Amino acid sequence: MLRRFILGAALFLSGEVLAKPPAGGVFCTTYPSASVCTGQQPSCTYCHVAPPQRNAFGAGLESHLAPGAPRPLSDNDFAYALPTALRAAEAADADGDGVPNLVEIQRGTLPADANSFPEDTGGCAAGTNPQYDVCRYDARFAYRRVLLDFCGQSPTYARLAEFAALNADEQRARLDAELDRCTQSEFWRGKNGQLWKLAHPKIRPVGSLKEGEDEGAIPLADYYDDYALYAYSQLDDHDAREVMTAKYFVRRESNPTRYSMTSKPNSMLYVQDEKYRAGNLTSSWSLIYFVMFTAIPRNAASQAYRAYLGYDIAKQEGLYSIPNEPRDYDAKGVTEPACAACHATLDPLSYPFRNYQGLSLTDQLSSANYIPNRLETYFSDVAPTITQTPEAGYIFGQPVNNLVEWARVGANSDAFAIATVTDYWKLLIGHAPTPEEHAEFVTTWQRFKGTHQYRVQRMLHDLIRTEAYGAP
Repeated sequence: MLRRFILGAALFLSGEVLAKPPAGGVFCTTYPSASVCTGQQPSCTYCHVAPPQRNAFGAGLESHLAPGAPRPLSDNDFAYALPTALRAAEAADADGDGVPNLVEIQRGTLPADANSFPEDTGGCAAGTNPQYDVCRYDARFAYRRVLLDFCGQSPTYARLAEFAALNADEQRARLDAELDRCTQSEFWRGKNGQLWKLAHPKIRPVGSLKEGEDEGAIPLADYYDDYALYAYSQLDDHDAREVMTAKYFVRRESNPTRYSMTSKPNSMLYVQDEKYRAGNLTSSWSLIYFVMFTAIPRNAASQAYRAYLGYDIAKQEGLYSIPNEPRDYDAKGVTEPACAACHATLDPLSYPFRNYQGLSLTDQLSSANYIPNRLETYFSDVAPTITQTPEAGYIFGQPVNNLVEWARVGANSDAFAIATVTDYWKLLIGHAPTPEEHAEFVTTWQRFKGTHQYRVQRMLHDLIRTEAYGAP
């Protein structure tokens, strides 16, 4: 299946861990039409189980990679040798599933996973279903699906008959009108509605810690503020990127549900100075729950990277190794070989969070706020070098001075567009994009980023016209 990956990733040779940032770029130069190379690059797991252990495909490359040359290879030598090694392994079947490596690369399946292989559907025969055209996009099928997915109810027989009587242009116009009507519904935008379901893994609510409405036993922050900002950014003609970049907060009104900008959240504690705010990355809930009592907020950084940009560092996705990293400022042992491959990306990703306070037991007013010199004030005894931790860091290998820049670079990236469209694809179609759906998926996220300027409502009109959505 299509996977969403960016890496600055690695081949590991002769038992020694050698991070090789050119790997993804060289792979995609060699195979520019591969599905993992459309706005992205393959993850470390394309060649590895976990660094330094190679999977079947990575092991098959090793013997062809500059044989006889002394190890370790320099980045330049590695980049020069990799295309030859890839070509030499094309005819092999690394995972023994009966499909050559090259075919798997071209078809978007995994050459090291015997359970991932191209499947031919065998086509379909017109007339096998008297209700729908199972061979092509069927507007009647899409109509029923739009009402179910966006309004939460099936159309009546009379409405289906009325729709079927329309000509093709009228049917397309009706689909657009119904989509716009249904996205005003409580089912779509209300509390615990479809948009809130999309937000669950990004916010990760814990009822016992909730403040305000539906208060828990230990009220710390009101994560309904996070749901409100997320929903607002997805609705109407709003810019979806503002879930990561907003300086404002959003208030929710009920019966009917409406979202509006406000200068103050429901939570009692929040980042006071708006110049340090970065949407839900710096919400009270995100700081209190994901930073908590941590000196270097790696968990907050990895959660933001995963939730809004689609890359799970624990799965070796989105790795961009930064030279001379990790530095291990908090003496957590992250320079150990088993840890360094991921922390060379994760730690520089985390530095811009260094002055954002989570919970403080000694100074409650500092909680969920930006505190200049936070490490020097509250964590100086953690490790001898903790105060040397910089605020400047990296995202996608690009230097940023602070978290506000981090959020802006992330929100403007292909990764954000791909992750956002993937969320809706999975919600509405029921699964991540398959190799057969790859072309439609790429067109949809590219138009979301370009033509539609990150407006979800506009993108949804494209999505419901895809064959993946409208072909029964």
